[in-house]
Amino acid sequence: MKQIKRNCQYCLVFAATVIAMNACRIPQYNGAEIKQIDHFRNQDNAAETDSSIAKVSYRDFFKDEMLVELLDSALKKNNDLNVALKQIEFASEGYKQSKWLNVPLVNANLANVGINRPSGNSMNGMMASQFMGQKYTMDYTSSVQISWEADIWGKLKGQKQESLVDFLKTQEAARAIKTRLVAEVVQGYYNLLLLDRQLEITEHNLKFADSTLFILNKQVELGLSNILSVQQQEVARDQIAKRIPAIEAGIQVQENALSVLVGEVPGPVKRIMRLDQVQSPKNLALGVPANLLSYRPDLRSSELDVRRSLASIHVARASMYPNLNITAQGGLNAFKAHNWFNLPGSLFAAATGTIVQPILNGRQLKTRFEQSKIVKDQMELNFKQTMLKAVGEVSDALIHIDKLDEQLATSNAQVERSVKLVQNALLLYKFNEATYLEVIVAQTNRLQAELDQATVKSQKINAITSLYRALGGGWL
Repeated sequence: MKQIKRNCQYCLVFAATVIAMNACRIPQYNGAEIKQIDHFRNQDNAAETDSSIAKVSYRDFFKDEMLVELLDSALKKNNDLNVALKQIEFASEGYKQSKWLNVPLVNANLANVGINRPSGNSMNGMMASQFMGQKYTMDYTSSVQISWEADIWGKLKGQKQESLVDFLKTQEAARAIKTRLVAEVVQGYYNLLLLDRQLEITEHNLKFADSTLFILNKQVELGLSNILSVQQQEVARDQIAKRIPAIEAGIQVQENALSVLVGEVPGPVKRIMRLDQVQSPKNLALGVPANLLSYRPDLRSSELDVRRSLASIHVARASMYPNLNITAQGGLNAFKAHNWFNLPGSLFAAATGTIVQPILNGRQLKTRFEQSKIVKDQMELNFKQTMLKAVGEVSDALIHIDKLDEQLATSNAQVERSVKLVQNALLLYKFNEATYLEVIVAQTNRLQAELDQATVKSQKINAITSLYRALGGGWL
């Protein structure tokens, strides 16, 4: 009978130990259930390799030396990025502090002098007068207090996990700023090249209009033409000329914006490459959508939110279990100053161990626990939505690149035809086979075709940059 009773006791102890171990264990995140996505929309072939342009550093992805210098400067001097880096340092200090949660709290009371003057009609007052011969008492104390909470249920471990996730999230936030910063600098730089090209095209067409106007004036002087053709050409020339100040203003504004991004005082931005010299990357390897989690900071940050919510659930659950606190105090105590440091007579010590079980506290702990589970569900939904959004951004960029290739092919052919059209119109006009209105229309079409060609090429470059950012590249 005794053996059976002993075995039952062992079983109870074993069961209690297993329950305690399970209660101490922080749930591990196994990944949210997300519908399997094999490839991006408009991706010709479903990628079965881990190869992705997101792995390529911006120094290798972009070939313009001046652009790379601007990016290097931005990643060193951009104030928004430096604020994010400081936030990493701030969170790092918080994480270091969380490592001390298991360490006992120690406070030293170097000197505490108190005086107590009880009522003469009270028991304490009468006893003080009778035994000490005075109506007040003095108390001199120097002590050390130690307090320690045993992390039986892993509550402190859960709080450490929360601090770690907060620290990691600041790193992902800094990476997100780097990715965005790289994209903004690149798009700003290529927009500057577009404006340069627009200015070049406009000035070239303005010179052509001036030379045509000179010929028309000569023809009027020789009586080969009338003043109407000259006036029409002057209007067309003015239409071209008024574009130049607007483009020049746009160039300076874009230079100022780029200077601010790279942490410099607004001023000129050096460039050595023309827009038509920019070579688009040929191999835009994408990888599989699952790889986005490895490179996109917003996805990594969203996943960390889920991990933090699991730790919060554990902390909330552990708060409902009993707490074991151990406190100790020791030091020197005396009623008279000259005996304060009289050893060993003035030495004292005390120790207390308490187990506190929350019972009724207005359902605060239960509410916190249930709310933490709801937050966990919200974070998982946010993670799923962020993943879908990321895949959508990559698919959008692919669509833009594909359609801009078609537009660029059409624009190139349109420019070639418009150049020939102007040449033919002028030739026919010389032999009175075409009106000068047709010449002006041909010139206007050529100008617009060349401007459209430059715009489409710039849009394609920006679409490739958007794809690079959507895949999570740029911060390596």
